[in-house]
This record gives sequence, structure tokens and C-alpha cells, in this order.
Amino acid sequence: MAVSREAFGTAECGTQIYRYYISNGKGFRAGVINYGAILVNLFVPDKNGQLQDVVLGYDTLEPYFENGSFFGAVIGPSANRIGGARFVLDGKEYSLDVNDGVNNLHSHKDLGYHKRIWDVQEGTDSVTFSLQDEDGSMGFPGNKRISVTYTVTEDDELRIHYQAESDRDTIINLTNHTYFNLAGHGSGSILDHKLQLVASCYTPTAAGSIPTGEIAEVEGTPFDFRRGKRIGDEIDADDEQLKIGLGYDHNWVIDGEIGQLRKFASVSEDKSGRVMEAYTDLPGVQFYAGNCITETVGKEGAVYNKRCGFCLETQYYPDTANKPEFPSAVFGPERKYDTVTVYKFL
Repeated sequence: MAVSREAFGTAECGTQIYRYYISNGKGFRAGVINYGAILVNLFVPDKNGQLQDVVLGYDTLEPYFENGSFFGAVIGPSANRIGGARFVLDGKEYSLDVNDGVNNLHSHKDLGYHKRIWDVQEGTDSVTFSLQDEDGSMGFPGNKRISVTYTVTEDDELRIHYQAESDRDTIINLTNHTYFNLAGHGSGSILDHKLQLVASCYTPTAAGSIPTGEIAEVEGTPFDFRRGKRIGDEIDADDEQLKIGLGYDHNWVIDGEIGQLRKFASVSEDKSGRVMEAYTDLPGVQFYAGNCITETVGKEGAVYNKRCGFCLETQYYPDTANKPEFPSAVFGPERKYDTVTVYKFL
């Protein structure tokens, strides 16, 4: 196990940004930067032992200043959508940035954690990024302390440990917005990847991709991945929910007990032979099939387009701030935020 550091560029404010490589000595290696706590690289062996980088991103820092697709970034304090860009907590209404139609997406386009410079602490097999976020920042209450630890294990796992505390009740719903392509980041369409989701239900959405509040069974719908199928099998089916999301961009309700680390997904890609399993203790996962990736030049000159990467963003359900029937993402002095998500390669 080893952690190394190299210069990655200079932030707009003049601060030096570094890439930290975390390696298990067998080739499996993650590259993360202290800008946005972004996962830039993930090198994984294929069936023949050949290493390839399986996450979308950029070779240099500058494109991450825009990063409209949020490649590899930690999103916070509240990932996904909040309807009407507002919520009421303890009797007080809070207004957020209106940046996705009339709604709020990923807290703030320019001030969110994906655009912050994080403090860094290196371990022997991990890197911990941390920041402080003031009361009222981006419209959210509470002085918050946030940390995200990336750990690489001998078993070819990437573990992401999120922790947060606040001196007032607030909404905390962190996630990582990495796009995977198990054939290699520049390999094009992910529609032939086979996906299995351990989820019997999902949360249907209305216009603007805001959940209706219903917990719907996946049985008999294109959202049923329980037995595994190609991502592309039904992504363009004549289905109202798929039309709203322009394909898969929905929250699945993970089976099992919230708070218990459990497998929620398995993804395989035949040509490379790579298989990825995903685990979390959170209640939901946003499976996003990259429907809205606009053409951009990524690492090694690769051209990224629509559906060339997929996300499995673990989370509390979208708009939980306005849906008391959903598992609560309210955290504060009496409830600290502490959660783990694992991506394991077989």
C-alpha cells in the first residue's frame, strides 16, 4: 500500500492543487485531487491483467473549473434535486440557488463542494479531504465540518467514507459523481454493460425530475434490474418516466436495512471481463446513464459523448428535504452524518 503526490495544477485563486495516488501494489490505483475531492483516475486490471483507467475525467486541472457533468466530484452539502429550490426546517424556510429550471441541483453550480479546495491528510492507504462550511453558505443552515476519505484495499476496493457534523440541524446528503466505463474511460457507449440492482422499488418523478413521493415497485417496468440486464435493453422504451429522465436518471430504493453496509449493484463488461460490485449503508442510489453528457475532450484525448459513462450515486432520496415520508437527511448536533460506499472490482 502506498500514497504518492504530484502537482496537478494551480487553482484560480493561486493555490497549488495536487493529485494523490493511492495504490495497493498490485496495480489497482486511484488518483484523487484536493480540488472538489475529485476522483480523477481509477486504474483496474482486466481479465488479462491489463490496467485501464475506468472513470471519466480530465488530464489537467483547468477543465474541472467548469466540469458541467460533475466528473468524479464530491457533491454537497446536498446532492441531487430539491424541488422549488427551497425547504422548511424547524419552521423556517430556506431558499437555495435556482439552477435547474425552478429547482436546485447539487447545491450550487459555483460554490458547491465540487468547486472547493479541500484540506488534505495523507494516510498509508488513504487520503482524507476536509473542509469547513459556514452557516448560511449556499442557503443551508449550520456551521458544518465535512470530511471524505478515499481508501484503497488489497481486495481491489475503493472505499469512500463520508463524515459531517453541524452545530444546527441542516440538510446533508453527500455523494460522489464518478462516471464509470468498465471497458476503459474512452471506450464509448456503456449500453452493453450488464447491470444488476438490488432494488425492488424506485421513486418516480414528475417534470423537473422531482420525486412525486411515491415508492413504486419496479416489477413489470424498465426499472427492474433485479435479475441483471444490459443497460441499453430498455433505456429508450416508450415509458413516461424514461422520457422525463431522457433515459435512466432515477433514484432506486435499495433493499435491506438502512445503516447496514450491503451490496446494491453489480456491473459487468464482457470484453474486458471487469466486474464491479457496489456497497453502501445509505437508503438510495441514483443510477444515471450519462444521458446528458455533451461532447467534451477528456483524458488522453478521448471524446466523451452521451451515455459513455454511468453513475451509481449513493444518497438519501432526491427532494427528501420536502418529503417527510422519505428517510430523513436532517443532521445536526444530535445526529452526525457518517456513511460508507464501496466500489469493489472482481
